[in-house]
Amino acid sequence: MDLCAANVLVTGGAGFIGSHLVEALVANRARVTLIDNLSHGSLNNLAGCLRSVEFLEMDVLALQVQDLLATQQFDIVFHLASNAYVPPSVKDPTSDFRVNLLATFRLLETIRQRSPSTALVYFSSAAVYGSPERIPINETAPLAPISPYGVSKLAAERYVAVYSHLYGLKAASLRLFSVYGPRQTKQVVYDLIKKLHDHPRELRMHGDGSQIRDFCYVDDAVNAALITLARGRLAGEVYNVASGTGCSMRDLARLICEVMGVTPRLIFSGHVRPGDAQQWVADLTQLRAIGYSPQVRLPEGIAGTYVWYKQSVSVRGEERVTRSGKIPVEARSLLDES
Repeated sequence: MDLCAANVLVTGGAGFIGSHLVEALVANRARVTLIDNLSHGSLNNLAGCLRSVEFLEMDVLALQVQDLLATQQFDIVFHLASNAYVPPSVKDPTSDFRVNLLATFRLLETIRQRSPSTALVYFSSAAVYGSPERIPINETAPLAPISPYGVSKLAAERYVAVYSHLYGLKAASLRLFSVYGPRQTKQVVYDLIKKLHDHPRELRMHGDGSQIRDFCYVDDAVNAALITLARGRLAGEVYNVASGTGCSMRDLARLICEVMGVTPRLIFSGHVRPGDAQQWVADLTQLRAIGYSPQVRLPEGIAGTYVWYKQSVSVRGEERVTRSGKIPVEARSLLDES
């Protein structure tokens, strides 16, 4: 599907991944409308392209979304608006249900009734797998989520597939693994960088360091979404989105320390947070089959994220967001020195 002049809606477009996706769409000359209630996103994330898009401060559960879809007849919807984190779902499963599942259902029903030609790419999560029996995980692995977040994402995925199969909607779901990069202000990579920036002599972490994750740089995640739209069947299928390589929390901490040039004492709590699996590593066979190949290695991605973090924090520790979210030359020099 050609993006040039396509009419595209991005829900959650001011968020971490959403803002990078919006930039890519603008670069491909799409006509972009984004909605975001700014509860987690920020217009600062869109500083480089806000004048090129239509921004609507709106909750994805708002009834106005239905009118928007009916009146503008979007060619494509990228649905990212959600709770994107396990701990809040454990604390408040009702909110997680509403934001992740109910909002997705309403969006699907609106497309079915009022804009049936619209293509939908839904951003799901590896949390649908729970604690996998085998590594690497392919898309046919057993689905047994262990958090409300994983349950809501899985249920939303199933609705996407059913609406595609029953009503002919063009749709696919992306199971994102551990996406990281510039503009992310939570989750493990950001948290470790911030901790080490504030306290470079000591680093405290959950677990025992043996937990394994498959880290995906945000530019690769965006590329996966665009490839899915262009070459996927859009028949309700799902794709893993990751790097295809696992990294333990201990090795991640060591890599971040190396990039930052610090040598702290590592302290592990031995306690794993409720809802967290021991290991996730993706099998990317299905996504590779339609042309995806991860481009950013973890050391390069960590270096780019650290450069962004340094730029985003002023001398007094007050945050400011830079326009750039790409890996700058300074990050590559960090890699050369390490």
